[in-house]
Amino acid sequence: MLRTLFFLGVAAMTAPAFAASDRFVERSVDVQGRTYRYRVFVPTVSSKHPAVVLFLHGSGERGDDNTKQLAQGLPPWLETHPDFPAVVVIPQVPDEQEWTDPANAAMAMAALEKSVEEFHGDRHRLYLTGLSMGGYGSWQLAVDHPHTFAAAAIICGGVTARLNGRALYVHGVPEGEDAYAWTAKKVGKLPVWLFHGGDDDVVPTEQSRRMDAALTARHAKVKYTEFPGVNHGSWDKAYATPDLWTWMFAQKR
Repeated sequence: MLRTLFFLGVAAMTAPAFAASDRFVERSVDVQGRTYRYRVFVPTVSSKHPAVVLFLHGSGERGDDNTKQLAQGLPPWLETHPDFPAVVVIPQVPDEQEWTDPANAAMAMAALEKSVEEFHGDRHRLYLTGLSMGGYGSWQLAVDHPHTFAAAAIICGGVTARLNGRALYVHGVPEGEDAYAWTAKKVGKLPVWLFHGGDDDVVPTEQSRRMDAALTARHAKVKYTEFPGVNHGSWDKAYATPDLWTWMFAQKR
């Protein structure tokens, strides 16, 4: 566990400073008596009913500053792609908490719902993506809301306990059941594109390999990309994959 926490701490300390542009507007949502702040990327190209993407950050971006969650993964990519044709909702998990915690899962969905209403989002084109801890959270939301999202891109995430016994896992798996098969059954026909580094020593690559196998066994629409020689930080390569967004936006509910 110390090794994992050390890696995440280093990742957070070495993450480049990110000055949010005016494309990342600030918003807040009240859930069960608590106010959570979040960001929304507003594309330069307007649309009457835009697609909406929910992005879940990793462990190193937790906090309450409503800024740190922009440092890794999709937000920096968006900064260089202002013509991205979708609204992107970017909530933030409080320190020492997880996306799979029921309160934080509810907060993410509340931020998504509020953004869909504000920006008149297309409910047939709601998409889900997350990295590391956010990958676990993406599986949790896909399990809990199987008829909400049109597709998901899950990067270096998983469904069972993380390396060295960290208590991060998808909640709800019945005792004695195979977590991968159960998750695949719960997400149903949701199209999923999995990404993972082949040398990931934080979230084992086996997590995505086994989810790919479980989804394939159910004849689900699944794609899996593994980056040979890449450790945990596979999100830059994933979000820069040329076909990712074409594939994702082709999926509709």
